[in-house]
Amino acid sequence: MSQYAGARLESRIMEAISTLIVTGQVKNPHLSRFTSITDVELSPDGAYATVFVSTVEEEALERSVKALESAAGFIQARLAKVLKTRNTPVLRFVADNSWREGERVNVLIDEALGR
Repeated sequence: MSQYAGARLESRIMEAISTLIVTGQVKNPHLSRFTSITDVELSPDGAYATVFVSTVEEEALERSVKALESAAGFIQARLAKVLKTRNTPVLRFVADNSWREGERVNVLIDEALGR
């Protein structure tokens, strides 16, 4: 798969999963309504997709990731209808802590500069 086709497919996967969450089609009481998909990384052969999940509620992040993992089959079936590709990638959901790490680095920089 070319670089551009992969990027386009990642974008479509991110949009489709986000739509499923926002519209309430993923029905799991442990899934926070503030859950968002921050990134999707597709394997070079397109067989696997790592989906990065974030939420503003820090304590709800792990529960939301587990809720999405349990609904992975349902989400993958919905993706198959939306993507219309030969094979639908197997989904793996991972907690995205990048913004927390960014905040920690900002605090360290401010302390080093004496602000």
